[in-house]
Amino acid sequence: MDRLLLKVENVHKAFDGVKALNDVSVDIRHREVVGMIGPNGAGKTTLFNVLTGFLAADQGTATLRGQNILRKPPHVIAETGIARTFQRLRLIRHLTVLDNILLWRRGQPGERMVNVFFRWRASAKKEAENRGAARSLLADVGLSEKTNDPADNLSYGQQKLLSLACCLASGAELLLLDEPVAGIAPEMIEHILSIIEGLPARGRSVMLIEHNLDAVARVCSRVVFMDSGAKVCEGTPQEVRNDPRVIEAYID
Repeated sequence: MDRLLLKVENVHKAFDGVKALNDVSVDIRHREVVGMIGPNGAGKTTLFNVLTGFLAADQGTATLRGQNILRKPPHVIAETGIARTFQRLRLIRHLTVLDNILLWRRGQPGERMVNVFFRWRASAKKEAENRGAARSLLADVGLSEKTNDPADNLSYGQQKLLSLACCLASGAELLLLDEPVAGIAPEMIEHILSIIEGLPARGRSVMLIEHNLDAVARVCSRVVFMDSGAKVCEGTPQEVRNDPRVIEAYID
């Protein structure tokens, strides 16, 4: 862990006068995995939506490598180096697993018509490289046997894994993972957590939302607890887990 990657300062967001985010500040450093915990309605996913351009913040700033990202469209924010998953998985279900990965690859030659008509040899070579890289990624995450299956044929846990793989395919430096192991079998939880654990060594940073506190404690070096739109406390997983306010929220 070293340099500061993302700095969020004093972010506010309200809906019809109800504060969904109330003066939220958080930092993410390069090669760091940070957990966001809290009860439903605490503002965790709203923060993700603000950071990825699906909602506009009312106040505050957020900078990625010093570059302001708030109030920009999602595709512009994605190009700065952020990728995310959603609680309701946004896979293209009728496309194959391989094609879902390819959609996330940046710099596709077919995105520009001039390449198709006048640079077709170079485009074909690049397309082959992209397919090779996508197949290699699927092998890395354990989905190579599903390469040509429609995404809709995968189990829910495999779809969660594919969603994570799509983020990796984007090359983004910061991954925002919204409940990556919720509602799946223990074996797949273990598999996905092992992948997340290895991301800092591959130059990736992660901010994840998760209700599974054991999973959070395993992969996160730091945890932020939110409630009613505000950041209540942060610290190591053990420090946050022992905070009376956290105990009250999760036990009482």
